[in-house]
This record gives sequence, C-alpha cells and structure tokens, in this order.
Amino acid sequence: MSLRRSRSPRRHADPDVDFANELHTYGIYGQKDYNAWIGKIACKRLYNGVDQDAYKSAAFVNMQLQKGSTTEQSWQFLGAALRTYCPDKMPVLEAAAR
Repeated sequence: MSLRRSRSPRRHADPDVDFANELHTYGIYGQKDYNAWIGKIACKRLYNGVDQDAYKSAAFVNMQLQKGSTTEQSWQFLGAALRTYCPDKMPVLEAAAR
C-alpha cells in the first residue's frame, strides 16, 4: 500500500486561514482578520443587493485592497471570498465570466 499525497491545498478548521493562504498565492497580503472581514462583507453586499453583480463587488474589493493592487487581484480576491464564505454566490462570478 502506498501513501499518496493530495494535490489539493491543505484545509484548516478555520476558513479565515484557508482564505488568507489562498490570497497569498495571488500576492495579496495584509492582516488575516481584515481580509476575511472584507471577504465576508463582499458576500453580505451580494446577499443584501447592495452589489447587483460581480463587477460592482470587484470594484468594492478593489477599494479595500492595498494601494497598487491590480484589477486581477481584485477579481482573485472576490473569487476566493465567494468560494470560502458564500459558495452559493459563485454563479454571480460565473455570469461575469461569460
């Protein structure tokens, strides 16, 4: 019997840690709690209809990220936030990709 390593990233009991780790792969750093808070607010804005689409959500995220962050990083952040904190909102992101 052989032991095989999983190719998926290691998951922790704390989704905020997983979220921070994913952000680091995109070159997005900063305080873990702050980034998690922004991710959760992005979800709440979608649930409450403040942002009607992913473009508005990405614009919100962009305003919260460190100066010099790219548009691509805003979208990567939004994707990670939706996957981590509100996966039922992934269709909003998928609609923007069409």
